[in-house]
Amino acid sequence: MTINWSIVNGRATLLRMGVRGRDIYGGQDPREVPTYTVAEAAHLAQLPVTTLVHWVSGQPYLAGGEEKHSIPLIHVAPGPRRLLSFSNLVEAFVLAAIRRHHGISFPKLRRALKYVGETLHVARPLINASFQTDGASLFIESFGTLVNASGEGQTEIRAAMSDRLKRIEWDPKGIAYRLFPMPRAGAESTQPKSIVIDPRRAFGQTVISGTGVGTIVVAERHRAGESVQDLAKDYKLRDELIEDALRFEYRYRAAA
Repeated sequence: MTINWSIVNGRATLLRMGVRGRDIYGGQDPREVPTYTVAEAAHLAQLPVTTLVHWVSGQPYLAGGEEKHSIPLIHVAPGPRRLLSFSNLVEAFVLAAIRRHHGISFPKLRRALKYVGETLHVARPLINASFQTDGASLFIESFGTLVNASGEGQTEIRAAMSDRLKRIEWDPKGIAYRLFPMPRAGAESTQPKSIVIDPRRAFGQTVISGTGVGTIVVAERHRAGESVQDLAKDYKLRDELIEDALRFEYRYRAAA
């Protein structure tokens, strides 16, 4: 197997080429392979980068005149670079749904997650299908109590999380394996599932749903002068799928 890097419009893309059928992940679940920088994951989850930095590094605080960091909310694999896995991305994606509500507190959020994990007997509830059912309710009730959220406030959080959870697919073992980021601006409930992140396809990069066509490839061809109609004809796709790929890439680049 050979491994090299291709620089496309300033973005490093890992190209791995090997013998058909060979396990290029060395037996590791591709969902747990460190893949995304904090900045990339933040943009995909629609979070401020600084918020995600605190979630994966721990929140700084002073103790005895010395700066320390609390335990991270999202645990990433150790390494010279802090890279998030697909599972980490899912965790950030779900948590992002409630970040805007009730002045989210890092310690209280961690306590709510700890309560859910212990109640459901799962180490990582946010990537487990049980969170979509009983877990979400337990989390909302616990978090709402910790921040003194009213019934109306809890209803808002429930709606926000419900929209996010509908954009995740789970494997037969109940673990998240596919994520649909939002390709358009506007309410999440109205967003199509036209763009997908699947760690088993294109090494976790964004592709048009149902295809192996990378959104970055579509955007590069469009920048080179090819029209939406030409691209749709070439890939045998509807115009709106090409348009969603372009919306996603151009917004992603602008955010980055």
